[in-house]
Amino acid sequence: MSDKWMIRGREFGNCNCAFGCPCQFASRSTYGTCEASVSGIIEEGYFNDTRLDGLKWAMLLKWPGEIAEGNGRQQAFIDENADADQREALRKILHGEATEPGSTHFFVYNSTMSDVMETQYVPIDLSIDIEARQGKLVIEGVVNSVGTPIIDPFSGKASRARINLPEGFEYTFAEMGSGKTKSVVPGLELDLDSTYGQFNILHMNQSGVIR
Repeated sequence: MSDKWMIRGREFGNCNCAFGCPCQFASRSTYGTCEASVSGIIEEGYFNDTRLDGLKWAMLLKWPGEIAEGNGRQQAFIDENADADQREALRKILHGEATEPGSTHFFVYNSTMSDVMETQYVPIDLSIDIEARQGKLVIEGVVNSVGTPIIDPFSGKASRARINLPEGFEYTFAEMGSGKTKSVVPGLELDLDSTYGQFNILHMNQSGVIR
């Protein structure tokens, strides 16, 4: 593969599954369908000679059934501050291009899509604190997503749980939380409340997760 790239940063996701998300364990989703908002901040990154440091991105994804059954729809959003080279580089990464087959979640998601909507370059307000299980994504007029810790119903205190996937194609460790997302994009409408939230380091290249 001629293109070489790497991104390292933070990721926050919220899907419609129950806390823990069966998909993380190769099981069927909680409700038989999948819809999600995923976003990230690149602290350090490059695509060949193009630096990607500091860029933010987000994706909306929706499938009518299980992810593996396909027929999904997705749209990517990239920081409007990115220049032309950065926009094209990050667009390729988010759509699983210039990537070894099956090696990243971006590739896997894109391979199950029947409708890949045009990438939008917009202002992205995004903050992610993995340790605190806190996240906030705002794209005005498009999506609003908030991540918080899971609250123990018995003690009323924030509870902590993590998933460790030593061979995962997205992360090695992820903090579990709760998410709330509202999207108004036609065909990608989301209305999630107190569902699966995920906070993790995203560190990968064209060959997959870097451990």
